[in-house]
Amino acid sequence: MPMNSWSTDGVFSRCPHGLPMANLETCRFGVLTASDRASKGEYDDLSGPTIEGFLEEALTSEWEIERRLVEDERGSIEAALIDLIDNCGCSVVVTTGGTGPSQRDVTPEATQNICEKILPGFGEQMRAVSMRHVPTAMLSRQMAGIRGSSLVINLPGAPRSIREILDSVFAAVPYCVDLIGGPYITTDSEVVDSFRPPHARRE
Repeated sequence: MPMNSWSTDGVFSRCPHGLPMANLETCRFGVLTASDRASKGEYDDLSGPTIEGFLEEALTSEWEIERRLVEDERGSIEAALIDLIDNCGCSVVVTTGGTGPSQRDVTPEATQNICEKILPGFGEQMRAVSMRHVPTAMLSRQMAGIRGSSLVINLPGAPRSIREILDSVFAAVPYCVDLIGGPYITTDSEVVDSFRPPHARRE
């Protein structure tokens, strides 16, 4: 079972769990929703819970979760990402929202600014998956990058698209986390058949 820490306005507060993690094989996931209206309470955030629901189905190894909800402001998104990674020790941060072409869509810019490496293959595959369902998926600017030993993945805001994409790209996440020095993640093969080369497998 995951441990939850909820925050809608505590972007700048330190993670209540602190560092270092007691169990290095417990993966801490960050889920960051970027939405002007949801952050103002104008509607419920459905995207963040969709990501958490996927993790509950897919993961078989120990995990914890930190949630953040911020407005579509580059500074707020960057601060939340840094908080989740540097203060809370999240090995994987999944964002939702702000990946389109509109003026308020700035999640990719915030992600690129705080990351040291970009992984273009994630963005390519995420758009390819969405293109099977809607032609405007080519307008999406979803991406992924690495900060230290943490992986950041940008997802769109629509819950259905989130699930379609995670079903496709999450198979590469556990081995990516291995390669950047994170905890060993295992998944239910009936939900996500994650891939590792034979020499990297423990099970």
